[in-house]
Amino acid sequence: MAAAAAAAAAAAVLEPWRAAARRKRRSAARRPGQREAAARGAEGDPEADSAAVLRRIREAGEDLLLSDFWSSALGTLSEALGNLHLDSLPHEPDVACDYIPGETGETLVTGACPLKCVCYGIGNFATCVIARNQLTFLLLFLEKCQVRRSHCCVYDPLFSQVEIAVLNALGVTVLGENEEGKRSICDEPTIFYMLHCGTALYNNLLWSNWSVDALSKMVIIGNSFRGLEERLLTRILQKNYSYIAKISQGLEELEFPQTSQYVDIFNDISVHWFPVQKLKQLPVDTWAFQEEPDYQDCEDLEIIRNKTEDPSATD
Repeated sequence: MAAAAAAAAAAAVLEPWRAAARRKRRSAARRPGQREAAARGAEGDPEADSAAVLRRIREAGEDLLLSDFWSSALGTLSEALGNLHLDSLPHEPDVACDYIPGETGETLVTGACPLKCVCYGIGNFATCVIARNQLTFLLLFLEKCQVRRSHCCVYDPLFSQVEIAVLNALGVTVLGENEEGKRSICDEPTIFYMLHCGTALYNNLLWSNWSVDALSKMVIIGNSFRGLEERLLTRILQKNYSYIAKISQGLEELEFPQTSQYVDIFNDISVHWFPVQKLKQLPVDTWAFQEEPDYQDCEDLEIIRNKTEDPSATD
């Protein structure tokens, strides 16, 4: 029975989001906050089942689609994705996308679904409202970009078994091991969705793709690199996170919009991309040094230190 309920809930989440949002607009306006209050009340149960979590994701999606934040964020993302270097991609006109055909307007990316997506550090979305809204944004973003959910890899060392079951039901690919951010895009244009992750994770990702060709095919949605530079002493940034320091003149960054409804969820988040012309203007010796980062003296490693940790034993 539980499996059937989860399957039914997953099917509901896979339906067009916009239609459901329109149906609920009036009742939501009459009872502001009631749905979220109910979700918060249920979060105290550590045995929350997959069907309940999927239902909350659906509800979060309905709210997000009606928000000013969603439309503003799409404008920010559209500019970044429009600058991805896709010239070397093969043309595959017959490839179809299994995205959600909701009424969310034109897609951000046209063509034969060239994009991949990797999500690190989303958190415990079954019990945390912030993490659940971040996951919901990701799902809607995949739809908007016509990225197959099976082409989106997700990892967090803290995922519970219920959360893994939910992600499987949603159709995304759950990674079985901690990559520590060291994923090469292998010439496939890739969006990295990494909200509020440790600085070392971004540094590792840059190191793993340290070339003009690879970086120009990447978009990173995550902590503001400008903010990192402002908060860290220059000597600390250059010593511990040298790849972030070296790429500062080779990237473009746009801040996510800030609205009162989602200020705690997407604060200090920016979209980063790496234009070919900027990367080629960097000194030649920028690309010569490719030593793997070593964080023996660093404290802010977060997801890296969780590599061998048993998620079931995590508080």
